[in-house]
Amino acid sequence: MSEQQPSFKQSLGLLDSTMIVAGSMIGSGIFIVSADITRNVGSAGWLIAVWLITGFMTITAAVSYGELSGMYPKAGGQYVYLKEAYNPLAGFLYGWSFFAVIQTATIAAVGVAFSKFLAYLVPQVSEDLVAFSIGGLKISPAQLLSIGLIVFLTFVNTRGVKAGKLIQTTFTVTKLLSLFGLIIFGLIMMKGDVWAANWSKDAWHLHALNSTTDYTMIAALSAVAAAMVGSIFSSDAWNNVTFIAAEIKNPKRNIGLALFFGTLIVSVIYITTNVMYTAVLPMNEIASAEKDRVAVAASQVIFGNLGTVVIALMIMISTFGCNNGLILAGARVYYTMAKDGLFFKPAGTLNGFAVPQWALWFQCLIACAWSVSGKYGQLLDMISFVAVLFYVLTILGIFILRKKYPNAERPYKAFGYPILPIIYIIAGTAFCVLLIIYKPAYAVIGLAITLAGIPLYYIAVATRKKAIPV
Repeated sequence: MSEQQPSFKQSLGLLDSTMIVAGSMIGSGIFIVSADITRNVGSAGWLIAVWLITGFMTITAAVSYGELSGMYPKAGGQYVYLKEAYNPLAGFLYGWSFFAVIQTATIAAVGVAFSKFLAYLVPQVSEDLVAFSIGGLKISPAQLLSIGLIVFLTFVNTRGVKAGKLIQTTFTVTKLLSLFGLIIFGLIMMKGDVWAANWSKDAWHLHALNSTTDYTMIAALSAVAAAMVGSIFSSDAWNNVTFIAAEIKNPKRNIGLALFFGTLIVSVIYITTNVMYTAVLPMNEIASAEKDRVAVAASQVIFGNLGTVVIALMIMISTFGCNNGLILAGARVYYTMAKDGLFFKPAGTLNGFAVPQWALWFQCLIACAWSVSGKYGQLLDMISFVAVLFYVLTILGIFILRKKYPNAERPYKAFGYPILPIIYIIAGTAFCVLLIIYKPAYAVIGLAITLAGIPLYYIAVATRKKAIPV
């Protein structure tokens, strides 16, 4: 008689699921990317407009995914949705891109951000120092600390989902309260002259920074697309909760609700945080903040010299919790792919704590490799392009699945169907096309990595066939 294999345990409730959505979204982006957005759009109104557009797209995508999560409440999430809507190749290309770029590079970027802000308190871990060199590659203490953080959180999550859940809920609640506090104090300390200047008659002019001449239509579209790279990266990873569907209580109900509540909470926080920035900092100071650390500049206005420490601690809490959610959820995709014979076989096994330990450590290895290559800003274009591309394909899959399986059980239907999903598809496609045209370097690399999955898929299929006894 064969020994019974461990199986996933349904131990996450609605609050836990919502905290995974919100906690995975809020990393370091909201504290940084508004500088680059402002340089692209040049005015307070368009700074907020970029965050409003991003919030609309994020919530629309999330509530659309609610329908898919109700139909397929199993581990793997978006990989499963694409496989069911299109074919196994489409699912594999997402899973491969997720492994190669989307999840692992995001984990690395968030880990390095944690280290960068710890350097305010412990200068010895600065990204500007060199710990050692390997050939022409210089490794900073910040990168080493990022690797240490990723390894630690991976280990914690190999000990069972309850350990990861405790960290996620605790750190997410803490950072939500901290952000609300920063917004409230910032609006209390708002400077009337700064607010008046930022929200003058030029507030809704879309133009390059320090210019009062509006963009042409084509230039305006490219500016908004370039600006949205940062806001979309900051709002990404909301779909992580779908990957752990097998561990959520009443998944047909709770995943859809968690997606809606989590993305709504974060979108409101992001928009009001940027309103607060315009209340305490002139637009030029938002755009030219040292190393793009807008939140540090704002906090120094609000709290004085203590402001730097306040933001450093907030970002450390935020990125720590964010990476925990990313690490916890990501390995479930590789687990499901392995079960389908499309990933390394050991990834499809659970340890005694009912978690995919091998997949967690393999994800850790790739994320650590990303930590020592590339820079934060360079990763944004690559991750944002590939992620939005697959969001568009997945939401298009809702239309395909309604035609393929009109009578399938749908406990939750996409809100605003078909109008809102169509708007998202149009907006997401426009974003991807504009990114390829105007910021091609890393967008094209991201696309190339995705397409590299095609031969890998056929190799995996051939290997799987050989493994099946005749």
